[in-house]
Amino acid sequence: MSEKLIEIEHLKQYFPAGGFGKNKRFVKAVDDVSFYINKGETLGLVGESGCGKTTTGRSILRLVEPTDGKIIFNGETLFDKVNNVKVNMLPYRRKMQIVFQDPYASLDPRMTVGEIIGEAIDIHNLAENKEDRHNKIIELLKTVGLNSEHANRYPHEFSGGQRQRVGIARALAVDPKFIVCDEPVSALDVSIQAQVVNMFQDLQKERGLTYLFIAHDLSVVKHISDRIGVMYLGNLVEIGTSDEIIFHNAHPYTQSLISAIPVADPVTARKSQRIILQGDVPSPLNPPSGCPFRTRCPRATEKCAREKPILREISPGHLAACHLI
Repeated sequence: MSEKLIEIEHLKQYFPAGGFGKNKRFVKAVDDVSFYINKGETLGLVGESGCGKTTTGRSILRLVEPTDGKIIFNGETLFDKVNNVKVNMLPYRRKMQIVFQDPYASLDPRMTVGEIIGEAIDIHNLAENKEDRHNKIIELLKTVGLNSEHANRYPHEFSGGQRQRVGIARALAVDPKFIVCDEPVSALDVSIQAQVVNMFQDLQKERGLTYLFIAHDLSVVKHISDRIGVMYLGNLVEIGTSDEIIFHNAHPYTQSLISAIPVADPVTARKSQRIILQGDVPSPLNPPSGCPFRTRCPRATEKCAREKPILREISPGHLAACHLI
């Protein structure tokens, strides 16, 4: 039986959006999300823009403090709102890292690549001396497909793919166990995407890494993920193994996402039927009552408006939140 590395229970992330007292309004970016990630596993997180994927990842690392919920890492509680637990995160920064989406904005333009990677080594005192520090930086650059000469260059001298490799090297500098990959290939060319995804897989095998892989591209998520979670309007609506979500999906929203995956074979593509959702995604400032997807669901009933469905198991390891299942 696999051992859990990350456990998230009833995670909420609400951002103030004006008003006072009883009239105070909140953007419900993440609304009562629970899941786990096993050691050495990749959990893919998919959904439309604004559904709360990135906020979930940042909240797990406490880059933004959660509004409510519980975060457990390797059996140790990092955050528990109910019991008022908030541990100092500095020791855990070595074990939990993030690769940001934008390789242009996530690197300091005034620092060389060597300084960017070496900063984490310095903070956590991971080098015995300057020579050891330099060797670690060069080794990390080679690990991500760059060479020693790149250490003295600045971020603006690199292509987008090379910058993302620098971001990955920075995350690896502290030898983490868990990495949040926040849409790490969405800003890259398709040919470069494949190289970076393959590198993530190789690093996982070599270092025993655990990933939360956030992405829009379902074909990429299918390729790299052991399990997939689907988010809609701050809620986790379905989660299961990669094959279950792709081939035996149950939630109407997941079905619409899967139907939108491009098919290379034109004959198969013409035969496949895409599910076109009507309307727009509701505002997280004023989400609909009951099921968050009901305003766009072609099968919604009165019960969907009254009651919010909870995630329940529909087959071993496969959970979905829908009254119609």
